[in-house]
Amino acid sequence: MCEKIWDVVIVGGGLAGYVAANFLAKAGLTVTILEKGAQVGGRGKTDVINGQSFNLGPHALYKKGNAKLILEELGITVNGGSPKLGGVIIKNKQEYIAPLSPGGLLRTTFLNRKEKTEWMYCLIKLNTVKPEELIHLTYQQWVEKIAKTENVQDMLYTLSRLVTYSHSPNSASAKVIVSHIQLGMKGVLYIDGGWQSLIDQLHNQAVTLGVRMQTKANVKQIVRTEDFFQLTVSDHDIIKSKKVVYSGDPNDLDSLLPKAVFHKSIQPIKAATLDVALTDLPRPEKLFAMGIDQSFYYSVHSPYAKLSENSTILHVLKYHSEETVNGKEQQQELEHFLDQIQPGWQRYKIKSRCFPHITVNYRLPKIGDETWLQSLQTAVPGLKFAGDWAAPGMILAEGAVESGKRAAVDIIQKSEELLCK
Repeated sequence: MCEKIWDVVIVGGGLAGYVAANFLAKAGLTVTILEKGAQVGGRGKTDVINGQSFNLGPHALYKKGNAKLILEELGITVNGGSPKLGGVIIKNKQEYIAPLSPGGLLRTTFLNRKEKTEWMYCLIKLNTVKPEELIHLTYQQWVEKIAKTENVQDMLYTLSRLVTYSHSPNSASAKVIVSHIQLGMKGVLYIDGGWQSLIDQLHNQAVTLGVRMQTKANVKQIVRTEDFFQLTVSDHDIIKSKKVVYSGDPNDLDSLLPKAVFHKSIQPIKAATLDVALTDLPRPEKLFAMGIDQSFYYSVHSPYAKLSENSTILHVLKYHSEETVNGKEQQQELEHFLDQIQPGWQRYKIKSRCFPHITVNYRLPKIGDETWLQSLQTAVPGLKFAGDWAAPGMILAEGAVESGKRAAVDIIQKSEELLCK
């Protein structure tokens, strides 16, 4: 293995790495994936516990996003169901009908008549504005520009949390947030079998195409020589390749490369999540809720996606804006929020688990990210970057899948240009 020179080595066996691997292998290139964990999938993996399929917190795929199109381009079957618009919003422990559908807007008492008119204007603006026009604004600046009343501004902040999992409107890019809201308003899918079903399909196809997978392979160093890259992995093995796609944590880059090319400290998006399986819902009509004055999300996924045989799978999430959290306190807060919506849920519990400080996305999108991300792609010849952080205009699965394809296409085009010379 030490003597073999691969066409491409991919660091990271998550969604971005597998998308890149499949495109590269379809083009006839030899590919190996190095995954530091014992299991592939990254944050796309699904744990089956007592017959219950748990994603790592709530996951949804945009119905009209590029990620779905790219996966289908690779022959990946995307099955699942779409949650209905509606549910409730909660402020000061008071439940209101969410004004997210025409019927909800008419019936809600959260907004008065004047605020409803303003909210309709904001929804029209959200659907028609060109995100590129917002490139120099934070999301908070844009919200304050188009909405004047507190309740409408709160709704805009709540909507942004729902589709991006981020809770930093004062620093997040309005361009990226609005792009995701526009996609989210066109509908999302909860995936049958959890997101592991997508990873499994990508993995099986990659193996069929000849991609080699190595788990427990923690890359310690990436060195470029005159002719190829040398990657040192955790067991001191040396793997050689002509090209590299890095899809891991961006904050690890400067420790891997002998010459610093990554000069930014990226702020990840963090959250706390409570994943729950119940035999029954105490209040079966309550399938979705968002906190207004508290940054909480609650959704029951199992009515729309096949995640278990007979039980109910739901997720409660708290969007973090702070760096340090108390794990026990976070779990108590999540359970307390669930108590408000589904009182007595503990009596029906099959299984629950809590991740108090999970990374949702490696990059909180900020103004100016496009510039340094574009320069990073050319910083080291032959080294490409993919992942939820690596697409300038997108995050989450959209960013991972888009950047995975882009990295592969760039390498394929360079290889074809060399063959033509």
